[in-house]
Amino acid sequence: MNIIVSQEIASVCPTFVGAAVEAQVVNTPYSEALWEEIHMLEERFRQELTTESLKDLPGIAATRRVYKACGKDPSRYRPASEQLIRRMLQGKELYQIDTLVDLVNLASIAFGYSIGGFDADKFVGDTLTLGVGREGEPYEGIGRGMLNIAGLPVYRDALGGVGTPTSDHERTKMTLETTHLVVLINGYDGDEDRVAANARFIQDLLRKYAKSDGGTVTLYHFPS
Repeated sequence: MNIIVSQEIASVCPTFVGAAVEAQVVNTPYSEALWEEIHMLEERFRQELTTESLKDLPGIAATRRVYKACGKDPSRYRPASEQLIRRMLQGKELYQIDTLVDLVNLASIAFGYSIGGFDADKFVGDTLTLGVGREGEPYEGIGRGMLNIAGLPVYRDALGGVGTPTSDHERTKMTLETTHLVVLINGYDGDEDRVAANARFIQDLLRKYAKSDGGTVTLYHFPS
């Protein structure tokens, strides 16, 4: 995939850096070993964080700032990473979906970045552009119905929106049949080293739990 960061995003976050992990994978309904990793992280976070302090994690704080800059209330449309960690800290079980979804959720929780996981065979065209949602733009969030994405950062393919930091789109979601995976890491804090480390962490998870060689990693940002 070719990924373009638009001037719209550069104007509110000139230091943005993203990473794309693209890999061939085998999905499964459940991985016990993966969930052991999730529960270990869950226990650590419950000792270290609160529902208030988690907002200060660099990846989450930066995403919230971009939401505000784009005109969106980050407490009403929380970034996915914040949603997940907040749920853990409230003592609620994370939703168990399938191995690929659970794996991406773990990677998002571990680093605090909002991460999109997609079935790349469902993209239309070979280019994704990161821009800002418009008023009235149709968007069906996974499990959320129609979502107002005006003022949200959004990746679009040739047909329309596929991913925001709050929710990815039903049209390109991962399923048990997914074999061609693209994972997008959104580093609104501009920390290239941490974004790259998150990508390597995803590659390791894919090797362990998705019968993959880890695929390839591409870093991207607004051209300077």
